[in-house]
Amino acid sequence: MAGKSKVLVVAGNRLLREALARVLQKRGDFQVLASVPYSPEFMEEIRQHQAEVLILDSVTVSLGGPDLVRTVARVADGPRILLIGMPNDESEFIAAVRSGAHGYVLDEASATELLVAVRQVASGLSVCPPSLCSVLFNQVARPRAEMPSVQVRVRLGLTRREQQLIPLIAQGLTNKEIANHFQLSEQTVKNHVHRMLQKVGASDRLAVVDFCRNQGFQVF
Repeated sequence: MAGKSKVLVVAGNRLLREALARVLQKRGDFQVLASVPYSPEFMEEIRQHQAEVLILDSVTVSLGGPDLVRTVARVADGPRILLIGMPNDESEFIAAVRSGAHGYVLDEASATELLVAVRQVASGLSVCPPSLCSVLFNQVARPRAEMPSVQVRVRLGLTRREQQLIPLIAQGLTNKEIANHFQLSEQTVKNHVHRMLQKVGASDRLAVVDFCRNQGFQVF
């Protein structure tokens, strides 16, 4: 199997999984390590197989929730991530790229287009549909005043410090851990969080994170 790209396929539909595995194996330059549905043991599958490319279908992304791709991308020596069967949706595409996806294939793509995408991602390149390519250029070209973090501050009134808290809350850090990170008192952090809840109109900390993410704030 030397020289072959190691691929792990995770898809909700069994027919799709088996078809992908069969097509990739026939190409000769891929080794399909496993073809499995999404499950609570998902991360263990990734660590166990040590794939170079991880293929996730839209069903898996939906079942895994908004942080699935980001969680996989953080795995040490983890695989390059290719999302397939995805909608032609600008916001979902940008969210996937920010989360760490290396490829994004639309649900209307052909088998040939999918194979090309897998090969490119395996070789270290990134892949996106031509119809969404301009979205990336527009995102980079946007003036600083229009960047998401500034939008959040202007629309919601979040201070710079409050914005700095959002990624740490998303990582699951406690108020005490956040306080240690910024060398603040725990009560100061509690006050910041309380004001954020009021400004956003959220019921808890994670609701603040979800709201800001939906507003385009980069939550890592």
